[in-house]
Amino acid sequence: MPGATGDGGSARTRTRPGRLAWLSRHRRWPVPLLVALLLAQMAAAMVTAAVQQTPTIDEPVYVATATDYLREHRVRYNPEHPPLGKLLIAAGVAVADPRYDPAFAGDQGEVGRHLLYESGNDPWRLMLWARLPVIALTLLAGLVVFAFARDVAGTAGGLAGLALYAFSPDVIAHGSLATLDVPAAGSVLASVWLVWRARRRPRLCLPLSGVALGAAVATRMSALPAVPVVMVLAVVSVWGAGRGGRVLRSAGAATAVAVAAAAVVWASYLAVDPRLRFDPAEPVPAVHGPRGLLTDLLPLPPAYRAGMRLQFGLENQHWQGYLFGHLYTGSRWYYLPAALLVKTPLGLLALGAAGAALAVAVRRLRPVAPYLLLPPSVLLAAAMTGSRDLGTRYAVFVPVFLAVAGACVLAVRRRRTGAPVVLLVLLVAVSSLRTFPYYLPYANEAFGGPARTHRLLHDSNVDWGQDLGRLAARLRQRYPGERVWLVYKGSGVPSYYGITARDPRAVAPERVHGLLAVSDSAAAKARGGLAELIGSSRPVGEVGHSITLYRR
Repeated sequence: MPGATGDGGSARTRTRPGRLAWLSRHRRWPVPLLVALLLAQMAAAMVTAAVQQTPTIDEPVYVATATDYLREHRVRYNPEHPPLGKLLIAAGVAVADPRYDPAFAGDQGEVGRHLLYESGNDPWRLMLWARLPVIALTLLAGLVVFAFARDVAGTAGGLAGLALYAFSPDVIAHGSLATLDVPAAGSVLASVWLVWRARRRPRLCLPLSGVALGAAVATRMSALPAVPVVMVLAVVSVWGAGRGGRVLRSAGAATAVAVAAAAVVWASYLAVDPRLRFDPAEPVPAVHGPRGLLTDLLPLPPAYRAGMRLQFGLENQHWQGYLFGHLYTGSRWYYLPAALLVKTPLGLLALGAAGAALAVAVRRLRPVAPYLLLPPSVLLAAAMTGSRDLGTRYAVFVPVFLAVAGACVLAVRRRRTGAPVVLLVLLVAVSSLRTFPYYLPYANEAFGGPARTHRLLHDSNVDWGQDLGRLAARLRQRYPGERVWLVYKGSGVPSYYGITARDPRAVAPERVHGLLAVSDSAAAKARGGLAELIGSSRPVGEVGHSITLYRR
């Protein structure tokens, strides 16, 4: 018996490590499972929006330019934006394989409409394929959010940051479109995360950070202010490593980042045309003074510098803005902060602000503070000086960085902060799910939700032309055979979707009777006859929180 007992005890001793190993392996499963679930719901939301929405104002231009890249290998259309983001869109366009007439004469907007509606293509199918690569990149940026937040606040922080990102309505809205804003924001975040990790592995992470930074700059010129910021952060990373030769190593780090970024920009133009030809379809304005000098000094392709001149020309135009019911000409420096307050979930605002404050106040979090706060602050300050008050898409990097900053709350006294963080993340999720699938016109609960956004903001904040298809379905279902008057702000062609309507602004007001459909951006800017028509009509419905139906 003693021997038997000894054998049994020995067997139990031998099997215990195996059981612990089994438990240890299975304990790791929930984290990748939760990551996959969060990204899956985000993917479902973005694909649903991509399937249901008609082309927004900018998308036909980008899709036509991407098609021209594929077929003609030239930089001709849309030079005000570098090629990389449109090369990403071109990956989807290549699968759709649309018919394309390179000899068509017209500006970039006309080329886009011709490609979608006049060349025998199916715009629903073409736009979906063009949007899918951007959706994929948006999901990959979610993994960067998770990795960055996990580095700062552990696995729980990584999951919280990813949840805040995955449920952010602005990120979902613009991540589901064939546009450039989210790809540029995600690339900036990846660059900052890599330069943060360069504190321990500089030889690997610094060049990769430069590549990610170059991807941002080669997608949108508005990312250029991030270049000196990331170079400074590279110096901080190397200097903080505490090794010998700090001055030389720091200078080398900043140089490596800048050279890698410039190389990516050059490579993006070479990918379009190895001979670097530039044949713009529209004239490029001359730019003088400090802006012109800066443009000429940049060691970037001539087409890039020409695009900068076009951007400066756009900044010199007089644009109309709309904020909290007030229409104005010009810009307001506080427009973007005010719009972000409207369009960012309250839970994300609270956690992001708390995390940013803790990153500054708590000693062990201070090393990450410049990485989390400096890039979005500089980019936001630069965007606030712009003349185009057209939407928070110009600052979509803010909710992206806020998601990582919000994770910092879990790095401090997790037992006390865990429950409030979970509650606020759930509030973000509920707020996001309540607006499904209408993410573009999202507003948080403090401002009345998406049904009231059009009273506060306009353009890509609310109505970017995305609901023309939904309007067609509504007219077929509820108003068959009725006379329809339409004021539509967008790039879609109403007749393609079966909408037979007249413009009420082309006739005397007394002749307008029946159903009046007006894009909310047009209504926000309505003056004269259109304002009189709207004022003397009775609202009877809305489509997607972006088009209002009136009865006259």
